[in-house]
Amino acid sequence: MTSLDRERIIVEDAEALALAAAEVFSRQARESVAVRGRFTVALAGGSTPRLLYARLTDPAAPFLAQIPWSQVHVFWGDERHVPPDDPQSNYWLAREQLLSRAPIPAGNLHRIEAERPDAKDAAAAYEAELIRFFSLSPGQAPRLDLVLLGMGTDGHTASLFPGSDALEVRDALVAAPWIAKFSSYRITLTLPVFNASAAVQFLVSGKDKAETLRAVFDPKSPPDAFPCQRISPANGRLTWLVDRAAASALESR
Repeated sequence: MTSLDRERIIVEDAEALALAAAEVFSRQARESVAVRGRFTVALAGGSTPRLLYARLTDPAAPFLAQIPWSQVHVFWGDERHVPPDDPQSNYWLAREQLLSRAPIPAGNLHRIEAERPDAKDAAAAYEAELIRFFSLSPGQAPRLDLVLLGMGTDGHTASLFPGSDALEVRDALVAAPWIAKFSSYRITLTLPVFNASAAVQFLVSGKDKAETLRAVFDPKSPPDAFPCQRISPANGRLTWLVDRAAASALESR
């Protein structure tokens, strides 16, 4: 593993990325439980987190035994507007690869109720759950211990897409933007939530992300050219964990 700076870590491939992310997850979980008695994490969807979830629950790896699962509380950064048993669902992915294999109490799972017919109702219900769990006062955002995020080839993250009105939301914790390219709604945490987190970790894998990643880290690019650039915890740690294929355009500069 080669550390380029405090924010950017390059690993050899997707498997190495999953292992490095699992190590961070395990360490954060143990530290958070030791200090606060619980660990709150927002999961991501996509193929890269799938490898992470498999690594966390691999009986041959140390993480399943290391992590205090009974004190882990699971949230989601975003969700597709589909039922929880739909293979497109981020909850479904997490259930198949992680939640069914790790001893997390059912009451510790705080999923987005995306089966509701109205996506805005699902967003409102999820916001209410965040307010309840974190005992938030009006105007406060929850402080998640760890947020996992990916990056699309267009620079989107969670369900914050380029040009989306959801990027400008400051008075809500959850939004339900219409995503024209998919002709569907999504439910997503908003920037105030991501930027109040104690730690945010981007997981970026694959050659198809290389040019976007180069632009994201190009000092000549506008600081808000891509939604992922707007993730900047005000009082937390931001890490980009990237495999060599995704970093190839960075290394060639």
